[in-house]
Amino acid sequence: MRRFVTVLTVLLGLFPISFGLRFLFDGPGAAAGFGIDPWPTGTAAGYFPVKGIRDVAFGLVILVLFALGERRATGIVMALVALIPIVDMTVVLTHGGSVATALGIHGLTALVVGFDAWLLLRQRSAVPAAAQPVGVHS
Repeated sequence: MRRFVTVLTVLLGLFPISFGLRFLFDGPGAAAGFGIDPWPTGTAAGYFPVKGIRDVAFGLVILVLFALGERRATGIVMALVALIPIVDMTVVLTHGGSVATALGIHGLTALVVGFDAWLLLRQRSAVPAAAQPVGVHS
């Protein structure tokens, strides 16, 4: 189970980085799959890099915490980050996007991220109980 959680967490850290880079370098192309049409043009298209860097930053935070062995902190961050696809889903639903895209992309993402957070938070520490200070329990 630990290996599964590790792979899932790394993938969930890499996915927003890839989405973010796409928004940074091909905003209109990336926007087509988000679920709202039409996307802003002209100076309003400045929202593409805003969304792009948000995704890249969240992905990096997840990967750095996880690489440092902070599984519990990663789980807490993942639980908080699950709010992003929930809000994205709500925005798509309230701005004329398709229900299928809102639920199938953003809703499912929120569930997977929340599930990974739950798995991370319920894992016991890798430190053997004998090595932990007295009174500390995993």
